[in-house]
Amino acid sequence: MHRFLLTGLLTCTSLWVSGQTTRPARPTNSAPAAVTKPALADSLRAQIARLDAQAFAAFNAHDADRLMSFFSPDVEFYHDLGGLSNFAQTRQGFAGMFARTPDIRRELVAGSLEVYPIKGYGAIQVGAHRFCHQENGQPDCGVFRFMMVWQQQPTGWKITRVVSYGH
Repeated sequence: MHRFLLTGLLTCTSLWVSGQTTRPARPTNSAPAAVTKPALADSLRAQIARLDAQAFAAFNAHDADRLMSFFSPDVEFYHDLGGLSNFAQTRQGFAGMFARTPDIRRELVAGSLEVYPIKGYGAIQVGAHRFCHQENGQPDCGVFRFMMVWQQQPTGWKITRVVSYGH
């Protein structure tokens, strides 16, 4: 089992490092499946892009309650500098950030959004985002990478895992 997981991880990592963000083509048994798959992928990408825009509209409005409505109660938020946080800690972190940095804004870096389906679960969202605020009268912006796992639940789409890195 571990060898299978390691092989898959190494394959995915080598594709990512090489810049190839789609899986190599696999032979299909029927033309209709190959024809409908891109439409489903486009639909999923559009859905996740809408959710991302809605979640970060709440972020930019500094509405921690609305922002947290996009997260599952069992969310795990991994931050390369801040460590692991749960739902309550994540909410507290956002509320503290909004209080300390009242002008902070987030925007998705154009062209960086990637969405991959997770069979029977939801989707993986990968991208880069820019956070900006004023510091000492000057704009202070940083671009960071992120990965979010979205689960399609009976009540709607929820973020169950976040990995934020490159800070």
